[in-house]
Amino acid sequence: MNHNASAPLSSRSSRSSRTPRPLRHLVETQRRVMSGAQLKAHGVTAAAAAEQCRAGGPWQQVLPGVYLLHPGPSTGEERLHAVLLYAGRAQDRRRPADGVPSQPAPGEAHGAAVVPYADAMVTGLAALALHGFVSAPPLLTLDHIDVLVPRTRRLRSTEFARLVRTTALPTPVQLTGVPVAPVARALADAVAQLTDAGAVRRLLTEAVRGGHCEAALVVRELTQARLLTRPHVVDAVDSLLAEGRAIAEDRLYAMVRELGLPDPLWNVDLRLPGGPHLGGVDAFWPDHAVAVELDTRAARQDEDALWSEYARKREHLERLGITVVHITPRKLRESLDQQAAVVRTALMAAGDRDPAAYVVVLPR
Repeated sequence: MNHNASAPLSSRSSRSSRTPRPLRHLVETQRRVMSGAQLKAHGVTAAAAAEQCRAGGPWQQVLPGVYLLHPGPSTGEERLHAVLLYAGRAQDRRRPADGVPSQPAPGEAHGAAVVPYADAMVTGLAALALHGFVSAPPLLTLDHIDVLVPRTRRLRSTEFARLVRTTALPTPVQLTGVPVAPVARALADAVAQLTDAGAVRRLLTEAVRGGHCEAALVVRELTQARLLTRPHVVDAVDSLLAEGRAIAEDRLYAMVRELGLPDPLWNVDLRLPGGPHLGGVDAFWPDHAVAVELDTRAARQDEDALWSEYARKREHLERLGITVVHITPRKLRESLDQQAAVVRTALMAAGDRDPAAYVVVLPR
């Protein structure tokens, strides 16, 4: 006999408010963090969730509308999911026109009708920690976790969730099961909150030296965030660009040495005899009239002027019969063999070109 069927309605309602449906299958997949919308999708009302969060209860509300399904301290991973659930404000998963429900997102139970994080992503120092930065503080030591959201999101920063608004969201990367801003964007958002010059310098240097991204990309993000008006950031950027050029030069040396190219003259200035200075190049093969120039420009306010200078120098040299190969640090990092092939082709083609003008080569 079903004894519950004869129980008074008020008794059943009271009992259900104290004891939500079993959620063991969600505790593991959700890392014991759920939003009110997710709980509702599994039959747990707001009143039932509030009952569980009373003093001494088994749950706790860690952010508005976000619940930790255990009474102890939250882990760093749980804090990440909590800020994303808060900032994402889980949206309804729409049923396709063919009537077939879409597959649940990672961490959702089958049958749940919510998209947990919408278009929110972790950024700032927390994101850098997830990217593996040694100079970023551990997650549990952070007073705030920055989360990137669209500018139109109608939420405020609260507790340990700090919202960073943007008009253009980058494409996130998935790390440890959460969406994370790319390194360059995360760096800019972290630097925006830092006043310690040493901390800024360490983060920027690790970004380049650790191979996380190119210096020019970092500077572009800092420029867009309007952070290059801060003296301690400008000083760190100058060091960053020097670091990026040194790494690119090392890769260029390795390309010549390891991939069988003839030895060039390194870091030289070119001049016409008794004439004007033509500019400096990173490598020059005088017998072939081929030069290599590392393009380490950064997207700063003077980018147009810098590019004009690069273009004028290249056009002038090529009018004199000197082939100029431009190589970026990123190409040296990602396709060293291909860049060596470009240089080798230019060297081999020297015999098919008219003789170049005589130029004076001086150490730079």
